[in-house]
Amino acid sequence: MDTPISRAEHEEFKHRMEDENHRQNKRLDVLEGEIREIRKLTETVAELAQSMKAMTKEQERQGVRLGKIESRDGETWRKVVIYSITTAVGLILGYFFTIAVKGV
Repeated sequence: MDTPISRAEHEEFKHRMEDENHRQNKRLDVLEGEIREIRKLTETVAELAQSMKAMTKEQERQGVRLGKIESRDGETWRKVVIYSITTAVGLILGYFFTIAVKGV
């Protein structure tokens, strides 16, 4: 185990180590690029989530406003029906009172 290696073996080992370091550096560069892309994607997703929250709140507010508008038409219709019934009952009662007064 204590036998020295030749200069050629040392140069070959050095060359292989440099090649391995170069290969690993390329892999690290690729990984760093992918990490940057993932970070950008994460930021974009966070912005999208905030936009979705804001849009959901706006849709809820619009739903409430639409409900009020739709119920307003329904309330108006109910008032018209109630006033019509009240008028009809008043006319019928007035007619009967008129007949009753003429008959007395």
